[in-house]
Amino acid sequence: MPYIPPSTERSGARESGEQRKMEPAMVLLPSLATREERDRILETSKGVVLTGVAATGQLGPIIGKVDIGEADDSYLFRVSLPGVSRDENFSCSIEADGEVKIKGVTTTGEKTVCKNSMVFQMLTQNLAPAGHFSISFHLPGPVDFQQFTGSFETDGILEGIVKKKM
Repeated sequence: MPYIPPSTERSGARESGEQRKMEPAMVLLPSLATREERDRILETSKGVVLTGVAATGQLGPIIGKVDIGEADDSYLFRVSLPGVSRDENFSCSIEADGEVKIKGVTTTGEKTVCKNSMVFQMLTQNLAPAGHFSISFHLPGPVDFQQFTGSFETDGILEGIVKKKM
């Protein structure tokens, strides 16, 4: 069952005419959600959609927290991706309508770790669970997806800047 965002009005807001700014909703889909279910939810919400291990709600750093910024001619986004490996399984794409799609694999949370020719049995597992994930969200407006610059540094933050479509 996907997460349903809270009401956009504060209690008493109707009487005063005051309204709270609409925040993006976080939609958690079960790992086995079909493409049709995901697309239907995206059509009705401009929230952040998480699937796979990103949607499990397990303990550890949350994968997929998103910050979005806007300048006169560009959008900036930052996505929290702790424990995500920057390898051939990682991808980030941007559509002309402003949809950002990120896919990858988390490498933390495993029960056994091999490092420096040693095998470690993990006694605690508080980091993000290991496995495949996908994240998608919409920027506030259409973009020129060919004018995208991004970086994914070792701090686990994916940062992208993309020009608005003028």
